[in-house]
Amino acid sequence: MFKNYFKGIEGIDSYPLFLLIVFFAFFVGLTFWLFWKADNKEMQELGEMPLHDSITNDTTQP
Repeated sequence: MFKNYFKGIEGIDSYPLFLLIVFFAFFVGLTFWLFWKADNKEMQELGEMPLHDSITNDTTQP
């Protein structure tokens, strides 16, 4: 249905490539921003959370 509408637009061939570049640039930028803002100490603490969860949150009662 939409193919007929899109055929009438001149230069429609460049839109998919442009949107792919925008999509890729957004996620690459987001990844760089994450690594730039991330604190090594905080990331290490977050990485060890699953390992220390059973030790610190032991809810078994005698």
